[in-house]
Amino acid sequence: MLQAISDSPMLMILVIFVINIIYVTFLTMRTIMTLKGYRFVAAAFSILETFVYVIGLGLVLDNLDRPQNIVAYALGFGVGILVGTKIEEQLALGYTVVNATTAKKDIDLPNDLRNLGYGVTHGHQFGRDGQRTVMQILTPRKYERKLIETIRELDDRAFIISYEPKNIHGGFWTKGLSRRKMSNYQPENVEEVLEEVYEAQEQGDVHGTAKTAEKKEI
Repeated sequence: MLQAISDSPMLMILVIFVINIIYVTFLTMRTIMTLKGYRFVAAAFSILETFVYVIGLGLVLDNLDRPQNIVAYALGFGVGILVGTKIEEQLALGYTVVNATTAKKDIDLPNDLRNLGYGVTHGHQFGRDGQRTVMQILTPRKYERKLIETIRELDDRAFIISYEPKNIHGGFWTKGLSRRKMSNYQPENVEEVLEEVYEAQEQGDVHGTAKTAEKKEI
């Protein structure tokens, strides 16, 4: 089989391209997992990376004597990085912290976001033009873009910064998150969803007050 690959220039180009994509994909995933602190996952990817290197990449490196093979190698390397990064984005491991600053006074943005399932710590600070509400919001990476779109829907002038924490310790943030709530709405319909949430809460408060009154009468 190796001889058949060597005898066919087009097949050799294809093999070089595909093998390098696979190799660099594993290399990229291993690097990303190492940086994120997933040591055992990174070790698993390193095993796969070494396997591809020993079995396939040796053939590739022995046949870089033609310009088209070098081009295939370079293209495979670039595509492998893109594939590995895309896979990691789809896995969306870990959490993201989004810092948002709003000047709106007519909405309770922190509680709106809590009712949508996010973990929020907020306070008030002062900028050039007066008081601002500053929020630190925790979300799974999978819902980072959705959270940012939601904040923009509620306040299109909010100042937003996001970053990925390496370690999270203490507090109740991760326990307070509700992935079910996060997944059950779309940013463009967030105002309607919040209206339903607050209506349900009001009805619950009314029922609770009525039951308390009945118990007192008894």
